[in-house]
Amino acid sequence: MGTFAFKMPDIGEGVVEGEVVEWMVAVGDIVKEDDPILSVMTDKATVEIPSPVDGKVTRVVGEAGDTLPVGVVCIEFEVEGDGNAASSDDAPAPKAEPTPTPKAAPTPAPKAAPTPAPKAAPVAATPAVQRAAGTKALSSPAVRQRARQANIDLNMVAGSGPAGRISHADLDAHIAGGASGASRARPMGASARTERNGTEEIKVIGLRRKIAEGMVSSYTTIPHFSYFEEVDVTALEDLRQHLNATRPEGAPKLTYLPFIMQALAKALRERPECNAVYDDDSNIVTRHEAINLGIATQTDRGLFVPVVQHVEAMDIWQSAEEMVRVTSATRDGKATAEDLSGSTFTITSLGRLGGLGATPIINKPEVGILGVHNAKDRAVVRDGNIVIRRMMNLSSSWDHRVVDGHDGASLVQVVKSYLEHPATIFM
Repeated sequence: MGTFAFKMPDIGEGVVEGEVVEWMVAVGDIVKEDDPILSVMTDKATVEIPSPVDGKVTRVVGEAGDTLPVGVVCIEFEVEGDGNAASSDDAPAPKAEPTPTPKAAPTPAPKAAPTPAPKAAPVAATPAVQRAAGTKALSSPAVRQRARQANIDLNMVAGSGPAGRISHADLDAHIAGGASGASRARPMGASARTERNGTEEIKVIGLRRKIAEGMVSSYTTIPHFSYFEEVDVTALEDLRQHLNATRPEGAPKLTYLPFIMQALAKALRERPECNAVYDDDSNIVTRHEAINLGIATQTDRGLFVPVVQHVEAMDIWQSAEEMVRVTSATRDGKATAEDLSGSTFTITSLGRLGGLGATPIINKPEVGILGVHNAKDRAVVRDGNIVIRRMMNLSSSWDHRVVDGHDGASLVQVVKSYLEHPATIFM
């Protein structure tokens, strides 16, 4: 038997290190070549690293949240044959320095025998985190695949990772009957109310740390100003329903977002100062002719912003199809670095959560962001009469260093005009 030492691979151009998101194996596990062993996050993407060999895991380096440089040994395997390295356990011990012969010293007076220290209580195993009722189980694609193959509902598995994330070990414990299922909601009043004083510490690592750093950088370096508007989308809803009823075979069902994307593509051509990025260091604003729209997308791994490239060259169906492709790939963990970079303006939608308004944080280094809230039937006044119309609220935030209030508000007003008269989107 030999030892195979696997070094952190080069996982992207210009990438010199990666943050450990999750170890999918533990010491003692038997793995096959190409089995996923490690999830690593870089500045560009999160990737799963496969095993290079068949073997038994004998050593892993680093915990979730640790940063490992490219080229350092991150895991060792016991393999058939000679392997490619000496085991870390077999490394020669450092030679002890010769101890000089001590000089004779006077015999000390006898001391009382020390009282033996009490034995430390055994450390309890880290308890599994019970998820709140109705929340989705967090896990890596490899864990989800194993659960599907074993016909196990991950919502019934308790996870011990950050925010209740389920690891391979949690799944193994559940299969072996050693873990309780995820908590289920109880009807109101079904159980006696008791005081609770427990706490839970969650290490901020991986994507959540990157999001935190990005939000702090954006909010502390960009003077935001926000602008709100409501839009009458009654005519747009009629057009959307008609197009969905007559859509070509294989075409995706249209939501409001593809129409908003198309309206933005036209509006940003009229307001090029809003389709730009700002380099703080060089004090240069770069305006883009290409309209590459980031679509903020919530996943079980955190918030990502996949990008629909060149919306200005697309029709409504192409916009919808590409948006579905990049957001689905992102939720499935299959988005490429190209899918997640290059945006010039971002749309964030709260979907069915809706809300009346928000103050979205700009996706730095962009200079603006548009927030979309859900459409509802409301009573409004038209020509002195109270009528029912389908209304949608829009929120926006702008980098006040380079976008004046008039320019940001004008962009939203142009979008509003297109959405309220949807035929003009296609003219």
